[in-house]
Amino acid sequence: MSGRRPTGSGGFVKVCGLTQEQQIDWAIELGYDAIGVVVTPRSKRYCPPERAVALADHARGRIPTFAVALAHEETRAVAEHFDTIQVYEMVDIPNLALASGTPPEHPEALDYFFYDASTGSGVFADIPEWVKDVPGRVVIAGGLDEYNVAGVIKTFAPYGVDVSSSVETAPGIKSREKMAAFIAAARSH
Repeated sequence: MSGRRPTGSGGFVKVCGLTQEQQIDWAIELGYDAIGVVVTPRSKRYCPPERAVALADHARGRIPTFAVALAHEETRAVAEHFDTIQVYEMVDIPNLALASGTPPEHPEALDYFFYDASTGSGVFADIPEWVKDVPGRVVIAGGLDEYNVAGVIKTFAPYGVDVSSSVETAPGIKSREKMAAFIAAARSH
């Protein structure tokens, strides 16, 4: 599979739902490969456009950034400030990360495919076997934590993994200690 590498050998680990500059600094210090800022108003981790842009500016040149939303329209006000747009619909843009719980029809058109059947709810569910067959940069998300991530990596060997709610003490309030425990578990495989 092109673009895949086991996470244990330095694969992609993203932390999503960041709301403060300090959380970006932690992600960089701890060795995360990318950060996500949620720009859909329907999320508990929502950052309005001016806040999202401030976070993207803080991260620029230090760590890749993802603007995360349900629909592409929700990213329009901030898209030019982020490296990648992560949404739950197929749109024709060059820097698309499609998030879905179903197989992508055109995986070759994607920068990343995020398997996330939880739609951002953070609830872990069994991952279907077809995820192993999606070509390109497949990132598994949805309910991953320091206890299940190594098993997911071992079973599916994705390009990467994505975490949000399990590294929080409350929605949008990340814990440096939990972030450290997650990346240590992801890199341990």
